Amino acid sequence: MSKTYKIAVLPGDGTGPEVVAEGLKVLKVVAAKHDLKFEYTPYDLGGERYLRTGELVPDSVLAELAKADAIYLGAIGHPDVKPGPLENGILLKIRFHFDQYINLRPVKLYPNVETPLKDKGPEHINFDIIRENCGGIYTGIGGVAHKGKPLELATQVMTYSRPEVDRCLRYAFKRALLREKKKLTLVHKMNVLTVTGDLWFRAFHEMGEKEFPQVERDYAHVDATTMWMVKNPEWFETMVTENLFGDIITDLGAMIQGGMGIAAGGNINPEGLSMFEPIGGSAPKYTGTKKINPLAAINAAGMMLAHLGEAKAADAIENAVVKGLTSGKIKSMAAGRMGLNTEEMGDFIASLI
Repeated sequence: MSKTYKIAVLPGDGTGPEVVAEGLKVLKVVAAKHDLKFEYTPYDLGGERYLRTGELVPDSVLAELAKADAIYLGAIGHPDVKPGPLENGILLKIRFHFDQYINLRPVKLYPNVETPLKDKGPEHINFDIIRENCGGIYTGIGGVAHKGKPLELATQVMTYSRPEVDRCLRYAFKRALLREKKKLTLVHKMNVLTVTGDLWFRAFHEMGEKEFPQVERDYAHVDATTMWMVKNPEWFETMVTENLFGDIITDLGAMIQGGMGIAAGGNINPEGLSMFEPIGGSAPKYTGTKKINPLAAINAAGMMLAHLGEAKAADAIENAVVKGLTSGKIKSMAAGRMGLNTEEMGDFIASLI
C-alpha cells in the first residue's frame, strides 16, 4: 500500500509560486512511479497577505503546519515590504517554533554547470555545510538605548548553550559518516570570538573523541574558509558552523556551485517538522516572465523526499536533474538564459524521471 505524506506548501512571494509549481510537477511524476501519495495544503503566507491583512504567521496556521510531514517553501520577500518583518515574522518564526535547528546546504557542482572557479569541476566541489539554525546572534538578544540621539547604543548578542552546540555537532558528525573521507571541518572565529568559539571548539573535539573517533576532525577560521572555498573547495567534505557564519558561507557555496538557480536547502528538525526550499530569493523582477530557474526548487523537493526516508524517489529526482544538465538542452543556470523557460524546464525534468 502506498504511503501518503501531508505536505504544507508555502509558495510565497514573487517567483516562489512559479518554481514551486514546477517542483510539484516533478513530485507528481515521482509519486506515480514510486507508489507514493502526497496531500498538499497550500498557505498564502508572504508579502501579499501581510500587506492585505497585517498577518504574518497566525497561531492557527502554526497549529495546522504542525500536522504536516514536511513544509515545501518557495520564497519570501516582497518589494513593498521593508526588510525585516517577513524574514523575522515568517521564516525565523517557523524555524524557531518548530525548532528547525539544522540548516543543511549541499554544495554540489553538477555536470555542465558553470562555476566561477577556474579549473574546478564536479570532482572538486561536492560538500555539505551544516549551519546551526536556531541560536547565535539571530535570536535577537540585545537592544537599543538612546535611539536617534548622539549617544545611541545598540547591542545584539551571539549566545549559545552547550546543548544547542552539541545537538548541531552530533547531526554533523553523523552526516560526515555518510561521506567517503569521513572528514568534518568546524568553522568559527575562535581567535577573536574567544568565548563562543571556545565552546564550539571544545564540544567539537570532546564529542569527536568520545562518540565519533572514525571521523577526521579539522578546524578553519571563517575568513580563511571563504578563501579556501574559492581556492581549494576540494579540501572540504562536511562543514559545521554557527548561525551567522553559516548564513554567509552558504551563499558563497551557492555561487561556486553555479548560482541560486541550482542551490537548495533544508531547515531540519531531525525529530520533528522540517522545511525545504530553494535558497534564492523571490526575484520579483522576474515574476510572470517564465525566466526563473526552477531547478533549485526541484532539488529542494528531492531533499524533502530524502528526509522523509524515500531514498529511491529522491535519487530519481537527482538522476533526472543530472540527465537534464548533461543533455545539452539546458544552456545556463541564469534566469532568462536557460535555453528553456520555467515551465519547459519543469516539463523536461519530469520527463526524465
